Amino acid sequence: MAKAMKIAIIDDERDMRQSISQWLALSGFDTEAFAGAEEALRAVGPDYPGIVITDIKMPGMDGMQFLRKLMGMDSALPVILITGHGDVPMAVEAMRMGAFDFLEKPFNPDRMTELAKRASNARRLTLDTRALRRELAEGGQIMKKLIGSSPAMERLRDDILDLGQADGHVLIEGETGTGKTLVAHALHAVGSRAGRRFVLLSCGALEEGALMRRLFGPIQPEDSRLPAMEEARGGTLVLEDIETLSDSAQARLLSVINDEGTPPETRIVAISNLQDEGKTCETVLRPDLYYRLAALKIVVPPLRARGEDILTLFTRLTEQFAEEYGCETPNVSAQEAAQLLQAPWPGNVRQLINLAERAVLQARRGQGSISSLLMNDHDDMRPVMTTEGKPLKEYVEAFERMLIDNTMRRHRGSISAVMEELSLPRRTLNEKMAKYGLQRADYL
Repeated sequence: MAKAMKIAIIDDERDMRQSISQWLALSGFDTEAFAGAEEALRAVGPDYPGIVITDIKMPGMDGMQFLRKLMGMDSALPVILITGHGDVPMAVEAMRMGAFDFLEKPFNPDRMTELAKRASNARRLTLDTRALRRELAEGGQIMKKLIGSSPAMERLRDDILDLGQADGHVLIEGETGTGKTLVAHALHAVGSRAGRRFVLLSCGALEEGALMRRLFGPIQPEDSRLPAMEEARGGTLVLEDIETLSDSAQARLLSVINDEGTPPETRIVAISNLQDEGKTCETVLRPDLYYRLAALKIVVPPLRARGEDILTLFTRLTEQFAEEYGCETPNVSAQEAAQLLQAPWPGNVRQLINLAERAVLQARRGQGSISSLLMNDHDDMRPVMTTEGKPLKEYVEAFERMLIDNTMRRHRGSISAVMEELSLPRRTLNEKMAKYGLQRADYL
């Protein structure tokens, strides 16, 4: 059921605004009444989730002045004017200014309800369109956060774009710290449900009774939100730690999914953080629920499988932290670059974020090194560059790419400045940039 639209009612006559408010409240609207336009302007702004019904003849700011203010603030806000018998020419002028319609006193309450419904439907469409545009723009931003050019990340982005357009439920698996929740956001933002509700619920954060109420209801008197299944209706419901659901919660969830049919009204994106050896999401969930949730599946790659993306991510993260702390980004040596590539990264991207922040903080104090931080994080990390795991040539190329990328970024695409700092002739720099897929336009 759609949330009731608000109606702001403005009239200086107390009995009139109260009677209008009571009538529209009985018709299912969420009303709020104001004695004057100045007071209403403090509550009605751009993207106001409703419509306005206002008298024209009022002391202070009259209805026409009020309309001009509202149209200047949000030209798509439906405003219905209440006019006296002699005010019809004024109301016609108001229509030219952007008013939705007008009611002439004495008016039929049913006519007012009909107009309010039409105006509310128009407002809902406007707000949904705006939300969709914002969500699509955000979708582009979210996809940009999935940094990397490794084959693993290329596949992940392709999977998100493909599955985002589908209707089925999705299971997202992957090690802790790989960014599974970010992938869930991206799935919603690039899909057909973008602009609708996105509700995130951690199944492992609540005890069973509270979880069942938050997920399915009933609503408690102190609750300010609908149950998650109802709140997400028509959009996406993300269930983190799906493997922690009890047998009774799994049965209830399966029943709701089966009742919705195909395609589902609400898309469920389940996230599994199962790390126990010998256990999988398939073995801990009841089979019928697992196969409904895993109709579509995404496995987020661990950081150690992303190759040179590790250096790219580390560079972006240190730049962000350096800007936040107001200092220079730490330099990465060839040895440290090789160690970053070799590290096992059990905590994945989350661990890399922590390392990048600590590297910036210690560089600001002029102490320590990235190697020392890595050795503290990884007991098996060697303090010297080795060729274990991949040819030396790959480490050298990864470091070279990172070095050119960092220098281009620091000099905002100035080829001459990069040539001077790296002591490279222009032709060599151009060849290396082409080899590593670096475009000058990306740094300007």
